[in-house]
Amino acid sequence: MQSLLLAAGGSATFPVLSALVVLPVIGALFLLLLPNSRPENFKQITFLFSAVVGAMAIWVLTAFDTSPAHAAEMQLENSHTWIESLGISWHLGIDGISLWLVVLTGVIFPIAIVAIDAEHTPKAYYAWLLVLEAGCMGVFLALDLFAFFVFFEIVLIPMYFLIGQWGHGERAYAATKFFIYTMFGSALMLVGILSLAFLNEAETGVLTFNLIELAESQAIATTTARWIFLSFALAFAVKVPLFPVHTWLPDAHTNAPTAGSVILAAVMLKLGTYGFLRFGIYLFPEAAVWFAPALVTLGTIGIIYGAVAATMQRDLKRLVAYSSVAHLGFIVIGTFALNTEGIEGGILQMVNHGLSTGALFLLVGWIYDRRHTREISELGGLQKPAPYFAGVFMVVMLSSIGLPGLNGFVGEFLTLIGAFAAHRWWAVVAASGVIIAALYLLWAYQRVFHGPAEGDNATMKDLTLKEAFIMAPFLFGIVFMGVYPKPVIERMEPAVDALISHVEFHVDDFEEPTADIVVPVAADDHGDDAEDAEDDH
Repeated sequence: MQSLLLAAGGSATFPVLSALVVLPVIGALFLLLLPNSRPENFKQITFLFSAVVGAMAIWVLTAFDTSPAHAAEMQLENSHTWIESLGISWHLGIDGISLWLVVLTGVIFPIAIVAIDAEHTPKAYYAWLLVLEAGCMGVFLALDLFAFFVFFEIVLIPMYFLIGQWGHGERAYAATKFFIYTMFGSALMLVGILSLAFLNEAETGVLTFNLIELAESQAIATTTARWIFLSFALAFAVKVPLFPVHTWLPDAHTNAPTAGSVILAAVMLKLGTYGFLRFGIYLFPEAAVWFAPALVTLGTIGIIYGAVAATMQRDLKRLVAYSSVAHLGFIVIGTFALNTEGIEGGILQMVNHGLSTGALFLLVGWIYDRRHTREISELGGLQKPAPYFAGVFMVVMLSSIGLPGLNGFVGEFLTLIGAFAAHRWWAVVAASGVIIAALYLLWAYQRVFHGPAEGDNATMKDLTLKEAFIMAPFLFGIVFMGVYPKPVIERMEPAVDALISHVEFHVDDFEEPTADIVVPVAADDHGDDAEDAEDDH
């Protein structure tokens, strides 16, 4: 199998990355061809296709070359000419920055499919989920700007229908607001992509949408690059979402079906933060450095605003939605610290947020299925009839808070170290968001699970065996990445260092901000030697 899939130098004889994108589309088309007489088969077939994609993503993780010669390079590349006259190609690749997001996507989708049943019209529901998976995989793998834009836009359509047709409450309003916000940002990015390609052609004589070639050429003027970066940044900020263009997120989360909320939180919100890393900083290093203080400021505001707003919420699902605004603010400030600690912390937080918040939305969805309400005031004492449910909820909640020993702590710690080195006072303010997160999550847990269990709360069903198996991957990831994050970090670090070196090379006065860590020197019998050592340090 290894020889079939891999050739020398890490290039794939079997186009595994293309299969990650194309296979879900094939699954969606296959579903549409099935007769409606046996709807019970739709979920099984959808899970089968998604599970195969997940298994391939895990294989990519095991096949990823961590040797010094290849660890920082794009691996398993698939490249074919698409529109030759415009320099557009089907070009996919993976490195340490995108690796874990591909794995996260491959794992989350099968879980979301098996965990939640479609309330109606299952064929369309599961087909849209598979199309959404294909689009998310394409965003994380695309190395051609036109292909990236196509995938970036494709994800809007299935999520729009998932919210609008299978959502709850004001679902039409939430779906429309989500679509308008993201389409507006994407339209600006399309203008930026075309401007970059044609201005680069005017300078170099070559029309290309190849990410690597455009990033290495750096042929356009500084001021122009800043304007184009801004067009990309607005699209990514809406997708994150970054304050103040975040207002679509609470409505979308609150009214989306449970599977939609899980995927939106765990995967789709990472399209914006990944976009900043892969396309914003890499394509426009000088502009990224120039805009970094403003983006760190907005990220810090989002941390405090999201935490305070979450504290005020009466709906448990809306509380978790606002917590996402705060957590994604940490990713932004880590990313635009533009140092190794900050960017690694930001990537870790992308994965950590996907695990903890995805699990929280799943648990809240199960509470709603049992109690038919998410109002915190109508819940209470659930720990007595459902102790295992309460225990799992507590672990996931503590992960979201950032308790040492769980995954959230590692990402937030690295993010704050990186931000402290680059933007000290903003990091101090952002750290208070950790304290507020403990306040609103612990307070919510106390009101929902502690106290007397009255009425329907007293008979709430505990976690079933199937639900326990569904939560097991989340709990494993939460504990493993909290206790032993080394395998995750060592695979992303070479690509992060290469990105920082790229910024340093193209920005004359840029130096990577590093934390001032003072190492004390113990005094011994030779006092003068100890003093000399301290002076040298």
